[in-house]
Amino acid sequence: MKPEPPADDLLFYATAEHECAYFADRKAVTLFADPNCRKSQRLYTALVQNGFRRSGLVIYRPWCRGCGACVACRVQVSDFAPRRSQRRAWQGNQDVVVVPAAAEYRDEYYELYQRYVKGRHAGGGMDDHSEEQFRDFLLCSWCDTTFYRLQLGERLIGVAVTDRLDDGMSAVYTFFDPDLGKRSLGVFSILWQIEEARRLGLRRLYLGYWIGDSPKMNYKAEYLPQERFIDNRWRRIERIV
Repeated sequence: MKPEPPADDLLFYATAEHECAYFADRKAVTLFADPNCRKSQRLYTALVQNGFRRSGLVIYRPWCRGCGACVACRVQVSDFAPRRSQRRAWQGNQDVVVVPAAAEYRDEYYELYQRYVKGRHAGGGMDDHSEEQFRDFLLCSWCDTTFYRLQLGERLIGVAVTDRLDDGMSAVYTFFDPDLGKRSLGVFSILWQIEEARRLGLRRLYLGYWIGDSPKMNYKAEYLPQERFIDNRWRRIERIV
């Protein structure tokens, strides 16, 4: 199925070259939709179907010269078959309760986010985010976002920030207690979102960008079968490549 094109009159802007977040020896360019345009779930869905993502209020995609490392990927939830390690992560977290909550700033979210980025992504540019930067990164006034709370009893151990689209869900960002690494909460979060999309009768879970040469981003290849947006069309991938 071909993705629906964005609105014909929508303007796009490209940034100047800036440091790449994934490769120290490369420069990046980001393309983003006109921040002043009137956004809707239909427009957002169409853009995500064309390889875009959301960060705060901004809808963007990489637009780097001579580099196609960042590849949008998505899982067709009806086809997904968990691997053995994923089944173990699922079974090992059956005591975790997932509670949908409004997308809003709370001190407990920010404190857990700070612990996560300092523990898992130290030196990556996100470990000194202020409260305002946290809001600007995850909150959005124009889209249908849910903060799925991962809880052990009353204890908050993770948050999966997820957007609702016309054809599925978009996994925006997940952060969790870095002291619970053995639980594989990141894996559990994706598996739970796949199951939630299926329960809601939605077709897809968009996982953002797969980057094969980046240890931080190549884990997305493990959710199979999947589709990747290559040369402006979605191509089915059956095995890890």
